[in-house]
Amino acid sequence: MTIKIPVAWLQLARQRIRFLVALAGIAFVAVLMFMQIGFQDALYASATQVQKNLEGDLFLISSQYKSLTSNQSFPRIRLYQALGFEDVESVNSLYVQFAKLKNPINGRKFPIYVLGFDPAKSVFKLPEVNENVNLLKRPNVVLFDSSSRPEFGPIAEKFVQQEPVSVEIFGYNSTIGYKVKVAGLFKLGPSFGVDGNLMISYSTLMRLFQDRSPGYIDIGILTLKPGASPQKVLAMLSAHLPKDVKVLTREGFIDFERNYWSVRTPIGFIFNLMVIMGFVVGVVVVYQILYSNISSHLAEYATLKAMGFKNKYLLGIVFQQSLILALLGYIPGIAISTILYDIAKNATKLPVLMSYDKATIVLLSTLIMCFTSAFLSTNKLRVVDPADIF
Repeated sequence: MTIKIPVAWLQLARQRIRFLVALAGIAFVAVLMFMQIGFQDALYASATQVQKNLEGDLFLISSQYKSLTSNQSFPRIRLYQALGFEDVESVNSLYVQFAKLKNPINGRKFPIYVLGFDPAKSVFKLPEVNENVNLLKRPNVVLFDSSSRPEFGPIAEKFVQQEPVSVEIFGYNSTIGYKVKVAGLFKLGPSFGVDGNLMISYSTLMRLFQDRSPGYIDIGILTLKPGASPQKVLAMLSAHLPKDVKVLTREGFIDFERNYWSVRTPIGFIFNLMVIMGFVVGVVVVYQILYSNISSHLAEYATLKAMGFKNKYLLGIVFQQSLILALLGYIPGIAISTILYDIAKNATKLPVLMSYDKATIVLLSTLIMCFTSAFLSTNKLRVVDPADIF
């Protein structure tokens, strides 16, 4: 049985060094796209962790709300006004604010994100929080995010070893510390704007931030009665509540936060630009590879054309080469990226994770990139005349 080896493969494999360099170039571009998309996805995923883990159906925020890490409070009375609607079963408050936590080892202070609520009922879906929520009813007790970045010191490690752990918290503009006891751990994780998290009770929060007005909250959490339509209740609340608040579904709240980081901050623009630039660089790299290959085999292509082979056949060889380069360059690209994702995740504590969606997006981008380069590089091949060559 005769095995037919494609001409496209024979041309590429004939010059092994150039072939390997070409694959290395495509693998590099694939890694570049993987890293950009990975960090971009980690940005959006980490920035919306609180919204994803809140227990509720609808959410009230200030009409001046920009992002979760910017303080925009609104009157607590809006919650009770919402509770007056028939389909609203219960309401809860969430208070969010930055403080500074003093590293118990070196004494340095680092910004930490404080989430306060009434511990009579947990407002989070996190199992660790729900198991320990009753502990927050005690004064000066906190839960610490074990996924926080290491600059806060070995707080989680000491707690796991059953050592008593007390830390000192400072209001963001205060020089007077407030001692609290770590009574439990949970996992929420840092983001691009937050290095670590603490959960405390409403009463402890008010003692910590003495300049804060108890009549203002940051997020209102509404639980609807069974069978109630969130969209219908949202429309009713939006129409009747004062315009100093917005009403959002969970999906709307997540999208609002995501859009802030994507559209209204430089970092979102930079990530989008770098993904585009990675694609453009890839097109240029593959174009140079294919154009060089066509130029070095122009006599062979002219001979085939003189023998009666049409442009369609010749162009097919180049597109086959672009497909081979894309697939063979993608394989080491995804393998290297998976390793780099693990390194980045461990170093930054961000959710930099390989997923089927990312793998598919980069594969399709690599194929489109290579096919675009193939199309651009075949201009010389389309007009080649055997008479000019010979």
